[in-house]
Amino acid sequence: MGFQHSMTCTTSGIQRTAPVQWRGYDAMCGVYWEAEGKAGATGYYRSPDPRVMLFFNDVSGHIGMSDRGAVDDQRQEPLLRAVFVPAGAPMWTRFRAEHRFSHLDLHLKQSWLMERLSPALGATVAASLLMQPRHLQEVADIAAIGEALKHEVCAAPRHPMVAESLAVALVAALVDPPHAQPQQDASQGGLTPAQMTRLARLVDDDPGRRLLNADLADAVGFSSSWFAHAFKKTTGKSPLQWQQERRIDLVKRALLAENVVIADVSGQFGFADQAHFTRVFRQITGTTPAAWLRESRSR
Repeated sequence: MGFQHSMTCTTSGIQRTAPVQWRGYDAMCGVYWEAEGKAGATGYYRSPDPRVMLFFNDVSGHIGMSDRGAVDDQRQEPLLRAVFVPAGAPMWTRFRAEHRFSHLDLHLKQSWLMERLSPALGATVAASLLMQPRHLQEVADIAAIGEALKHEVCAAPRHPMVAESLAVALVAALVDPPHAQPQQDASQGGLTPAQMTRLARLVDDDPGRRLLNADLADAVGFSSSWFAHAFKKTTGKSPLQWQQERRIDLVKRALLAENVVIADVSGQFGFADQAHFTRVFRQITGTTPAAWLRESRSR
């Protein structure tokens, strides 16, 4: 009989534009949708199983999503092209404008995913990664997997193991970020060293840019709400505190290594003005920039 999903789904203002195509497998179910939603259309989705949504056209400018309650101005992020939703995690969506879309929806058996991912990642890390939502906008690296899996679901040309193998590859690519090497932090629900290095490079490469949580979350493939939790768990600090401390470190290096005037620092390193820079510098170092520079040069 195969795997049967049992997702709770409530929608308003969304309708199919073509017959739904689906195929059931031993440990997953694949569904291909073509649909459209009116401006203001809403959806609520919750499944006891992990699932993947892969959109074949961009929806980020048309659909907002939230995992914390019905979408409103305070609770919304753009719905990105590829989404991994952990088992039991709710999702709310709302259309900002009328839009047509197509996507592949995969419902997957958690124990089966663990059996497939654990040999490569380790059971502890695999379990942790499957608990973390993942949202990606750039899908060039996984687009071919998605197209191949869509063909298997819609045309069923080959043995089920082909589709199942593609599904595992798609989940692995989504839940395990590129170049990340899961270690103790990832297994405990935090960020990996590779992810922290990526975030540090964002600040270092453009220290005058004030990065939002959404910018940092997107860099490591997390939703904004989950990113804040994982970042705090990893560093013990908020993303803003961490950014400020890193910028102050960059300021110190510039003051010592270059002919930088303190009065010019605020604009170069992302502070609102000179007073803001001095206040943050004192909070972090316990002294003023001028006093710190005199002390450092006298050593």
